[in-house]
Amino acid sequence: MTSSTPSSASHGHAGFRALRQMHARRRDEPHRSATPLELFFDLCFVVAVGQAGVQLVHAIAENHVAEGVVGYLYVFFGIWWAWMNFTWFASAYDCDDVPYRIATMLQICGVLIYAAGVPRAFADNDWTISVIGYVVMRIALTAQWLRAAASEGRGPARRTALVYASGLVLCQLGWIALLFAPAGSRRWLFLVLVVAELLVPVIAERHHQTTWHPRHISERYGLFTIIVLGETMFATTVAVQSALSDAEEFSELALITAGGILIIFSAWWIYFAVPAHERLRSNRESLPWGYGHYLIFASAAAIGAGLEVAVEQSVGKAPIPTLTASAAVTVPVAIYLGTVWLLHARHFKATTAQQLVLPVAVPVVLLCTFAGRFAVLAAGLVTAATVALGVFMASRGAGEARSPGARPPAV
Repeated sequence: MTSSTPSSASHGHAGFRALRQMHARRRDEPHRSATPLELFFDLCFVVAVGQAGVQLVHAIAENHVAEGVVGYLYVFFGIWWAWMNFTWFASAYDCDDVPYRIATMLQICGVLIYAAGVPRAFADNDWTISVIGYVVMRIALTAQWLRAAASEGRGPARRTALVYASGLVLCQLGWIALLFAPAGSRRWLFLVLVVAELLVPVIAERHHQTTWHPRHISERYGLFTIIVLGETMFATTVAVQSALSDAEEFSELALITAGGILIIFSAWWIYFAVPAHERLRSNRESLPWGYGHYLIFASAAAIGAGLEVAVEQSVGKAPIPTLTASAAVTVPVAIYLGTVWLLHARHFKATTAQQLVLPVAVPVVLLCTFAGRFAVLAAGLVTAATVALGVFMASRGAGEARSPGARPPAV
């Protein structure tokens, strides 16, 4: 949008108003940051993330690894995609009035319904409740896009909003039809609908890019990453607490706890080591970046599930091999490190040595799987060493590779 687009002051930051025009916000709007409503929205979505993690723990602990991983990836898609669609819409059209807040509340209600259906989706391949919750979320978002289209009048922005609304409606009809498909074909049809959902933004913004704000988007993704990592830390703490009744296993629990803390803190450090918003200039860069965060969010949450599995296995509550319990931690850690490097860390490296830090850490973390009862601690030490090496290399090359006053990347 051009400078004729209403400024931030007209969008609620100068005081709440019951009803506003939903005009596109300025892409260069100064001091744009996440709102309290967006933070509340994120916290509610983490309820569903936690439910997906709990089911993944149960599946792996019962040695149903393949089924558990597939179910987790499927369930997590609905959570992530609904969150992502709201985030990008809000970045372009958040007007913070009563209708907007009510639509957001409906999306929160939808994700809570979705979360309630997660156990059935995992255990019985029964998606009824989750699809109902998903449709509730999407109906609210469709209403938002129709409202945006009505406010845009005529032109490419209106057409983009209408394509979004139409795409959402068509996809929801597909999800409803999925409930009536034979149980054996649902997982394959699910993948078809996933592709359809992913194509909606690509088609809608082919001729006109919505006015999402790069700093706002990177902050929203960063905040959700923090919340997911916090949920991971919380889940691990609860698992350790419940296992502490077996005092004789304290030493092994201490190893897992120490390794888990190192992994989670290193994951936070590595994600925020570079200013991701600097690369989000257009949809060409932003869509792969935004879509790729499915793996970042899913693996970050899976780390917590893996740590719970490792705790349960160490005290004899999960009758699975140590190798399986170790892999439940090291595999998502490796995916997380590799995806963060691929999406944005690699674009901020000044030297080949700096470029190789994270890619080399990935196979080393995977090798930790074979360290037996020390696997989690070994993975934690590797991730911590990755951070330390990155900080050291960046500090040495900061004067040559980056301009004065700029913050050097940590890893």
